[in-house]
Amino acid sequence: MHYLYILLNEAKTRTYTGVADDVNKRLAVHNAGRVKASRPYIPYHIIHTESFETLKEARQKERFYKSTTGRRRIKEMFFSPQLV
Repeated sequence: MHYLYILLNEAKTRTYTGVADDVNKRLAVHNAGRVKASRPYIPYHIIHTESFETLKEARQKERFYKSTTGRRRIKEMFFSPQLV
């Protein structure tokens, strides 16, 4: 099983999207500062995960979330005020 994950830093200014077999283990690697792209913004916490049967499917979804449309979708899902 492969997982797509979206992390949010503590200051709520940066997200990080990736794929892993063990999301909690990968989060620990990010928070230990061993991922160059996310190091300046640690600590992170998990805000979203999706599971996929194949790595190919997970990578396709990761590519989507890293696109302009996907980044907009992330903002809509997690940062937009709820209209009541």
